[in-house]
Amino acid sequence: MQALDGTDTRLLSALAQDPRRTVVALAQKLGLSRNTVQARMAQLDKKHVFLSFERRINPVALGYPLMAFISVHVQQQKLAQLATALADIPEILEGYGLTGSADLLLRVVALDAEDLFRINGKILACDGVDRTDTALAMGELIPFRVQPLLERGPQGS
Repeated sequence: MQALDGTDTRLLSALAQDPRRTVVALAQKLGLSRNTVQARMAQLDKKHVFLSFERRINPVALGYPLMAFISVHVQQQKLAQLATALADIPEILEGYGLTGSADLLLRVVALDAEDLFRINGKILACDGVDRTDTALAMGELIPFRVQPLLERGPQGS
Protein backbone atom coordinates (compact mmCIF):
# COMPACT_ATOMS: atom_id res chain seq x y z
CA MET A 1 0.00 0.00 0.00
CA GLN A 2 1.29 3.43 -0.92
CA ALA A 3 2.02 5.74 1.97
CA LEU A 4 -0.46 8.46 2.77
CA ASP A 5 0.53 12.11 2.82
CA GLY A 6 -0.47 14.86 5.23
CA THR A 7 -3.56 15.83 3.24
CA ASP A 8 -4.75 12.23 3.25
CA THR A 9 -4.31 11.93 7.02
CA ARG A 10 -6.08 15.27 7.60
CA LEU A 11 -8.96 14.04 5.45
CA LEU A 12 -9.10 10.70 7.27
CA SER A 13 -8.97 12.46 10.65
CA ALA A 14 -11.91 14.68 9.68
CA LEU A 15 -13.84 11.60 8.53
CA ALA A 16 -13.01 9.76 11.76
CA GLN A 17 -14.43 12.67 13.76
CA ASP A 18 -17.62 12.85 11.66
CA PRO A 19 -18.08 10.02 9.14
CA ARG A 20 -21.36 11.49 7.88
CA ARG A 21 -19.75 14.74 6.77
CA THR A 22 -20.34 15.49 3.08
CA VAL A 23 -17.58 16.09 0.55
CA VAL A 24 -18.49 19.79 0.52
CA ALA A 25 -18.33 19.99 4.32
CA LEU A 26 -14.99 18.18 4.33
CA ALA A 27 -13.64 20.57 1.72
CA GLN A 28 -14.74 23.57 3.78
CA LYS A 29 -13.29 22.17 7.00
CA LEU A 30 -9.94 21.32 5.40
CA GLY A 31 -9.67 24.38 3.15
CA LEU A 32 -9.58 22.25 0.00
CA SER A 33 -11.65 22.27 -3.16
CA ARG A 34 -14.55 19.86 -3.47
CA ASN A 35 -12.85 18.25 -6.49
CA THR A 36 -9.65 17.69 -4.51
CA VAL A 37 -11.55 16.02 -1.69
CA GLN A 38 -13.52 13.86 -4.12
CA ALA A 39 -10.36 12.82 -5.95
CA ARG A 40 -8.56 12.04 -2.68
CA MET A 41 -11.51 10.00 -1.44
CA ALA A 42 -11.51 8.01 -4.70
CA GLN A 43 -7.74 7.38 -4.39
CA LEU A 44 -8.10 6.31 -0.76
CA ASP A 45 -10.90 3.94 -1.73
CA LYS A 46 -8.77 2.49 -4.55
CA LYS A 47 -5.93 1.95 -2.05
CA HIS A 48 -8.35 0.02 0.21
CA VAL A 49 -7.86 2.49 3.07
CA PHE A 50 -11.50 2.24 4.13
CA LEU A 51 -12.81 -0.78 5.99
CA SER A 52 -16.30 -2.06 5.26
CA PHE A 53 -19.27 -0.25 6.78
CA GLU A 54 -20.21 -3.61 8.29
CA ARG A 55 -17.50 -3.10 10.95
CA ARG A 56 -19.52 -0.22 12.40
CA ILE A 57 -22.61 -2.31 13.16
CA ASN A 58 -22.86 -3.29 16.82
CA PRO A 59 -23.74 -7.02 17.22
CA VAL A 60 -25.58 -6.15 20.46
CA ALA A 61 -28.19 -4.34 18.33
CA LEU A 62 -28.72 -7.64 16.48
CA GLY A 63 -29.36 -9.50 19.73
CA TYR A 64 -25.85 -10.80 20.45
CA PRO A 65 -24.77 -9.27 23.79
CA LEU A 66 -22.08 -11.83 24.62
CA MET A 67 -18.63 -11.59 23.02
CA ALA A 68 -15.85 -14.13 23.39
CA PHE A 69 -12.44 -14.88 21.99
CA ILE A 70 -11.81 -18.48 21.06
CA SER A 71 -8.25 -19.73 20.58
CA VAL A 72 -8.22 -22.67 18.19
CA HIS A 73 -5.52 -25.31 17.96
CA VAL A 74 -5.57 -26.87 14.50
CA GLN A 75 -3.95 -29.46 12.28
CA GLN A 76 -1.83 -27.19 10.08
CA GLN A 77 -2.31 -29.18 6.88
CA LYS A 78 -6.06 -28.57 7.12
CA LEU A 79 -5.89 -24.83 7.83
CA ALA A 80 -7.14 -23.61 4.42
CA GLN A 81 -10.23 -25.84 4.39
CA LEU A 82 -10.81 -25.08 8.06
CA ALA A 83 -10.89 -21.34 7.40
CA THR A 84 -13.61 -21.93 4.81
CA ALA A 85 -15.64 -24.06 7.23
CA LEU A 86 -15.30 -21.51 10.03
CA ALA A 87 -16.43 -18.69 7.71
CA ASP A 88 -19.74 -20.55 7.40
CA ILE A 89 -20.46 -20.02 11.12
CA PRO A 90 -22.29 -16.65 11.23
CA GLU A 91 -21.44 -15.89 14.85
CA ILE A 92 -17.71 -15.74 14.04
CA LEU A 93 -17.09 -12.06 13.38
CA GLU A 94 -13.41 -12.34 12.51
CA GLY A 95 -10.49 -14.70 12.72
CA TYR A 96 -6.73 -14.30 12.74
CA GLY A 97 -3.88 -16.72 12.20
CA LEU A 98 -1.43 -16.54 15.10
CA THR A 99 2.06 -17.44 16.14
CA GLY A 100 2.41 -18.96 19.58
CA SER A 101 0.55 -21.73 21.32
CA ALA A 102 -2.77 -21.30 19.47
CA ASP A 103 -3.10 -21.25 15.70
CA LEU A 104 -6.24 -19.13 15.29
CA LEU A 105 -7.99 -16.46 17.30
CA LEU A 106 -11.70 -16.05 16.62
CA ARG A 107 -13.89 -13.22 17.84
CA VAL A 108 -17.40 -14.59 18.25
CA VAL A 109 -20.73 -13.30 19.50
CA ALA A 110 -23.50 -15.25 21.18
CA LEU A 111 -26.97 -14.82 22.64
CA ASP A 112 -25.90 -16.20 26.03
CA ALA A 113 -23.61 -18.79 27.62
CA GLU A 114 -25.66 -21.70 26.29
CA ASP A 115 -25.47 -20.28 22.77
CA LEU A 116 -21.70 -19.82 23.16
CA PHE A 117 -21.45 -23.49 24.12
CA ARG A 118 -23.35 -24.39 20.91
CA ILE A 119 -21.06 -22.20 18.78
CA ASN A 120 -17.95 -23.70 20.38
CA GLY A 121 -19.35 -27.15 19.54
CA LYS A 122 -19.74 -26.13 15.89
CA ILE A 123 -16.11 -24.97 15.85
CA LEU A 124 -14.91 -28.19 17.48
CA ALA A 125 -16.88 -30.22 14.91
CA CYS A 126 -14.91 -28.68 12.03
CA ASP A 127 -12.40 -31.04 10.44
CA GLY A 128 -8.91 -30.03 11.50
CA VAL A 129 -9.74 -28.55 14.92
CA ASP A 130 -7.88 -30.26 17.77
CA ARG A 131 -9.15 -28.13 20.67
CA THR A 132 -10.34 -24.68 21.67
CA ASP A 133 -9.88 -22.32 24.61
CA THR A 134 -12.59 -19.74 25.23
CA ALA A 135 -12.32 -16.41 27.03
CA LEU A 136 -15.33 -14.17 27.61
CA ALA A 137 -14.94 -10.49 26.83
CA MET A 138 -15.84 -8.68 30.04
CA GLY A 139 -15.81 -5.19 28.56
CA GLU A 140 -14.12 -3.12 25.92
CA LEU A 141 -11.36 -1.08 27.54
CA ILE A 142 -9.82 0.42 24.40
CA PRO A 143 -12.22 0.60 21.47
CA PHE A 144 -10.96 0.23 17.91
CA ARG A 145 -9.20 3.43 16.98
CA VAL A 146 -6.79 4.88 14.47
CA GLN A 147 -7.01 8.54 15.48
CA PRO A 148 -3.72 8.42 17.47
CA LEU A 149 -1.97 7.05 14.37
CA LEU A 150 -3.52 9.75 12.20
CA GLU A 151 -2.34 12.40 14.65
CA ARG A 152 1.19 10.97 14.57
CA GLY A 153 1.13 11.13 10.77
CA PRO A 154 2.36 8.79 8.05
CA GLN A 155 5.31 6.60 9.01
CA GLY A 156 7.99 5.24 6.73
CA SER A 157 7.33 7.65 3.90
